[in-house]
Amino acid sequence: MDLRHQERFHQLVSEHVHSVNAAVNGLSALPSTALAMASVKAMSRFLHHEGVTLPALIEPVQEQIRVALAQSASPDVLILHDWSWVASVTSNSDCLVSGRHNSPGYDLGSALVVDAADGRPLGPMELRLRTADCVLTTRPGNPRVPDGHINELAEVMADAKRWNLGRRPVHLVDREGDSSQHYLDWSRAHHRFVVRADEGRIVTFRGRALTLKDLARVPDVTYHAVREADGSPLCVTTSQGTGRVQVAEVQITLDQPSTRRRDGRRIYMPAPHLTVRLVIGRVVDDHGRPVALWFLITHGIDEVSAATIARWYAWRWRIESYYKLLKSAGMNIERWEQTTGEAVAKRLVVASAACLAVWHLQRDPRPEAATLRRYLIRLSGRQMKYKVESTAPALLAGLEKLLAVDALLSDVNLDEILTLARQTLPHLFRSG
Repeated sequence: MDLRHQERFHQLVSEHVHSVNAAVNGLSALPSTALAMASVKAMSRFLHHEGVTLPALIEPVQEQIRVALAQSASPDVLILHDWSWVASVTSNSDCLVSGRHNSPGYDLGSALVVDAADGRPLGPMELRLRTADCVLTTRPGNPRVPDGHINELAEVMADAKRWNLGRRPVHLVDREGDSSQHYLDWSRAHHRFVVRADEGRIVTFRGRALTLKDLARVPDVTYHAVREADGSPLCVTTSQGTGRVQVAEVQITLDQPSTRRRDGRRIYMPAPHLTVRLVIGRVVDDHGRPVALWFLITHGIDEVSAATIARWYAWRWRIESYYKLLKSAGMNIERWEQTTGEAVAKRLVVASAACLAVWHLQRDPRPEAATLRRYLIRLSGRQMKYKVESTAPALLAGLEKLLAVDALLSDVNLDEILTLARQTLPHLFRSG
């Protein structure tokens, strides 16, 4: 991007921080002498400008991620892969129509970078928005993206080696990535990954064919507790309940035939015969009863302990929080009124940059940053849980108000505003 586009990009990021009200469908203009419609028109021109490309837009986000990673204490970096449906209120001509969802929209895929040392999200290195016509991606070169979520990952993993992150990538995928043939392909390409497998998957363990669920009950598969850096037990909340994490690890062989979707058809695949390390994460309640089981198939990370791998998987919900911040907890992307998928994709990059600012504020260890977080929580009006200093949605809401106040006070004197308020609303504003 040239300098003029960069300046407009940073202005749009500020305005996206301001658009966190659920009642706001489009972009909110910061309070200033400019009319809201002028801001909306300026954004529209920016998003439809031919010189503003998706790869160019995401470059500032990627550079901030690299700067943050340079401070990481871990030699590894987690890349979380997931997809989320983005409903559209405008029903654009390039919207997808899916039987799984109640409204037309777009399919958003993300590669979110997370610090492997402490689990803090650092931002998306890649975004892909699938429309009815094509897949719009921040990856340069107009690459072809194959059908099917899992088929997208090989190219993203290969591209990650060129991201210059300064750390060893570990790709973390949920059960949608559970595919023997893909495991074989990724291992041959020397990718490092952790994928949650389905409990019904049949594997060979010590010469016996077992489901993973049955393998977890084998008597001599022993579990030990996963602990935080301070020695306390690692506790997580799952859809089945909250509990402490325990882990076990075994070696298994994937040698069952499978099927694979190619060019819209499902074809038979021979047995891969791939030996992998399996980490079993078990979440138990206060009475020792299991409430959740994670079967984590890994490759290329034998030097990492099973406890660390389980801890990494426990951080997978960061990408769910990212999508929530883009949607109902922050940016309300499903209420946007852009008329093309390309404009939606470009605005998603801008919104992600606004999220990035909040994440960086959360991880800032300086005392002044902690003080600013307290002020933003007060401005947000949100109530925090006991011993929770802040949350990203609350900081985003507080930052919205602070930016609005800053923009307003650049044109109007605070004493003048308070005088008018005391004259007009004496019951709410007492005389000083």
